Amino acid sequence: MGEIRTALIGFGLGGRVFHAPFVNSNPRYVLNGVVTSNDDRIAQVEERYPNARIFRTVDDLWGKIGDFDLVIVSTPPSSHTQLAEQALRLGVAVVVDKPFVVSAADGERLINLAREEDKLLTVFQNRRWDGDFLTVRKLLEEGRLGTVRRFESRMETYKPLVTKPWKASAGPAEGGGILFDLGPHLIDQALQLFGDAELVHAERAAHREQEGPDDDVFLALRHASGVISHLWMNTLAPQAAPRFRVTGSASAYTKWGTDVQEAAVDAGMLPTDPGYGVEDRLAWGLLGFDHEATKLPTEKGNYPAFYDLLASALQDGGPVPVDPVDSLRAHRIIEKAHSLQAG
Repeated sequence: MGEIRTALIGFGLGGRVFHAPFVNSNPRYVLNGVVTSNDDRIAQVEERYPNARIFRTVDDLWGKIGDFDLVIVSTPPSSHTQLAEQALRLGVAVVVDKPFVVSAADGERLINLAREEDKLLTVFQNRRWDGDFLTVRKLLEEGRLGTVRRFESRMETYKPLVTKPWKASAGPAEGGGILFDLGPHLIDQALQLFGDAELVHAERAAHREQEGPDDDVFLALRHASGVISHLWMNTLAPQAAPRFRVTGSASAYTKWGTDVQEAAVDAGMLPTDPGYGVEDRLAWGLLGFDHEATKLPTEKGNYPAFYDLLASALQDGGPVPVDPVDSLRAHRIIEKAHSLQAG
């Protein structure tokens, strides 16, 4: 296989910030197709990626699918299963944005279909390459925290207005709400660090509209390793608590703020630019005890690693960057949280 001929379905925030810049800047890929019917987004694609063909409908893409090796699905969650299934049946590899699916049954079917068709299927869990998460992982690998007892992880913002119409109305059956939006990140990170877990408590609330999608969620997980994970996600938090707080028998690590990569790319920085993924020292976290905690440099964020690993999987037979079975494990916790609250 030469360059990986890539089609991107969707050019909203996900396609524009998290996928297109990383595919286009990687020499092992060529971004030669984008599906969007929005005139403003078409103009953006034409300006930034002049060699990419514009498809106004997915059916137009399917009619030319022989020109592509890879399809990236970056659309509202309710369409993920159908689009991924069509692409796999048409003989191309597939990247599905998070959340992977809306139901576990759909996830199982897609995984089985990929095996039957002998086609690669992976999920875009980019937060595995956040700089702060990589820092936590390094601390654990080096044993600098001792035996970890509790892991606290938060994604909190203040966004009282919902700008995307589907997000304002979509419920759990359509993959709507903050638990489906941010839960796949937070749960996946916890499972990656501490192994399999069971949900022991869930709180879900909708403050914007009582009957609207959830916008304030808390989950408590108990890992088989003994670690307790507390996970918060909130879009109505005027003040954010620490992004991470990890306490162990020998030390603790606390980190405020968010990974720098999304904002940098959204502002026009390219993944190949000097300083990409590097966090200012003023935002570094604290390691140690209260009376002697010191600033710890944050590891460099590395979203490009996802597409590097994907290229190796497609061209060299390496492992996929994210096993969809992992994403399905996280999804089952999300499903259980919805069922507990409903009960």
